[in-house]
Amino acid sequence: MTDQKPTVVITGTTSGVGLYTAKSLANRGWHVVLANRDLPKAQAAAEAVGISPTHYTLLPIDLASLESVRQFVQKFRELGRPLDALVCNAAIYMPLLKEPLRSPEGYELSVATNHLGHFLLCNLMLEDLKHSSRDDRRLVILGTVTHNPDELGGKIPPRPDLGNLDGFAAGFKTPIAMIDGKTFEPVKAYKDSKVCNVLTMRELHRRYHDATGITFSSLYPGCVADTPLFRNHYPLFQKLFPWFQKNVTGGYVSQELAGDRVAQVVADPEYKQSGVYWSWGNRQKKDGKSFAQRVSPQARDDERADRMWDLSAKLVGLA
Repeated sequence: MTDQKPTVVITGTTSGVGLYTAKSLANRGWHVVLANRDLPKAQAAAEAVGISPTHYTLLPIDLASLESVRQFVQKFRELGRPLDALVCNAAIYMPLLKEPLRSPEGYELSVATNHLGHFLLCNLMLEDLKHSSRDDRRLVILGTVTHNPDELGGKIPPRPDLGNLDGFAAGFKTPIAMIDGKTFEPVKAYKDSKVCNVLTMRELHRRYHDATGITFSSLYPGCVADTPLFRNHYPLFQKLFPWFQKNVTGGYVSQELAGDRVAQVVADPEYKQSGVYWSWGNRQKKDGKSFAQRVSPQARDDERADRMWDLSAKLVGLA
C-alpha cells in the first residue's frame, strides 16, 4: 500500500453508468478497482474520461464464470488493499435472443451474469469489507425500474415473475433457462435477474447488517436511455427510446449524472442507511432529489428472498 485512499470495486466500467461512477469516485479521492472482462477496453475508457492512472487498478472478471469470480477475489486480495465499498453494476441485456445462451457452468447467461456472478462476488467479498478499518463500508447493487410492475416503467410486458424458483430448484441447466422453470423469454430473464439483485441486497441487509455494520443498498438513478446496455436491441429502439425519455416522460438521465448518483450512494453520509432502495424516479423535471422507494411485491417477499438465497448459494457452490 502506497496511499491511504479508500478503495472501491466496481463491476462493468468499460462504458455507461459504471464508467462514470468510477470517474466520480476517483474525483472524490477514491481508488477504483475496475473489474471487467476486457481490460484494454476498460483502460481506454478510463483514459478517455480522464481518470488519473494513480486512481485506478484494472483486474479481470467475467461475471458469467464462477471460476473467474473466484479468481478475481484472489487477485484483489493480492493487491494488499482494503475493500471499503463494492458496486455491483455490470449487466447484460439481450432482448432479441431466440434461444438461451449459457454460462461456462451451463446456466442461462443473463441470470448467470447479472445475478449469480454478483451473488457469489458479494458473498466472497463480505470478508474483505468486514476487515476494512473504515467505519463506513458499503455494498451497492444497481437496480432498475423494470423490476417493479407497480411503477409505470415496470408495467410493460413481459413482467418479472420468479414463481416458486422452480428453475433454480431443478438446477437451472439445459433445458431449463428461466428462474420460474417456464419457457425462455430473454426480456423476462433480464427482469427476473434484477428482481434477484434487489432480493440479494435485502437479504444481505437482513443477514449481515447488524453484525457487521456494513450498509447494503440498491438504487435506480433514473432512465439512462442511451446506455450501452441497449446495444443488443433493435437500432430503431436505440434511436427512439432516448428521444421518448427526454421529450415525453422527462425521465432521461445522462450517463454522467447517473454515475454521479451511484457515487453519492457509495460515498455520501445521507445514504448511510442499510436495506434501502434509492430512486430518482422520473423527478428530473421536478426536484431532482432521491427518495427511498418501496420495491416490488416480489422483491419485498422475505420468504421468497430466503429461498432465492439458499438456491443461489447452491448454484454458485457456497451451500
